[in-house]
Amino acid sequence: MAIFMVQGTVIGIVGTLIGGVLGIIAALNVSSLVGWVERVSGQHIFSSDVYFISNLPSQLQGGDVLLICSAGFILSFLATIYPAWRAAQIQPAHALRYE
Repeated sequence: MAIFMVQGTVIGIVGTLIGGVLGIIAALNVSSLVGWVERVSGQHIFSSDVYFISNLPSQLQGGDVLLICSAGFILSFLATIYPAWRAAQIQPAHALRYE
């Protein structure tokens, strides 16, 4: 069971780190991303006729980033437990019989 837990934990760590870095980059460049989406789609996202704001404010806070990354890691670890337990219960010969 340990090998399945380690594999799931490593995937969770890598996914959390990649998601955290991409989220930070997106939060720091949200105005540029909105402008890019508007150019690509040809639609004005924050029309002054409809919305009271003309841009999307973004404020990056370290505590929020840490909380979100921690929650992502914990949830990925918890999601690893049951499949690892199930995989450890299967006999290798039985699993390979139908391959």
